[in-house]
Amino acid sequence: MDLILVLICYNPIMYEGTIVEESLKDNRFLNSLNIQSVRISNTESPTDRWHLYKVLIDESQLSQLSEELKPEKWYMHFWNGDDVIAVFPDKIYNFKYSDKSTWDDAIKHGLSLGIPQEQLDFVIE
Repeated sequence: MDLILVLICYNPIMYEGTIVEESLKDNRFLNSLNIQSVRISNTESPTDRWHLYKVLIDESQLSQLSEELKPEKWYMHFWNGDDVIAVFPDKIYNFKYSDKSTWDDAIKHGLSLGIPQEQLDFVIE
């Protein structure tokens, strides 16, 4: 009997987003990510500057991202086309960028964590 080997290639859906280094419990976690670019905010005081990492991630990394977030007032979000994923320290939300009514649960959750409304705008590029 002939043995046939079938290879199945798994191509995960990739999501783009920005991670603020200061939001992480341990910034060494960034070493495990697919970093596309790095930018430092222009705030005058060095202690107020944010280090912003543009990354590509797949869905399998979302729960670990959630675990790496500091528990207070931080979240991150990622997108692929119209699909947006908001990652909080204790919860992950999926919604459609084009349908703001689908944002409600994520916004309510962010507000409950003390994140200001104006920061829950889920900007995509």
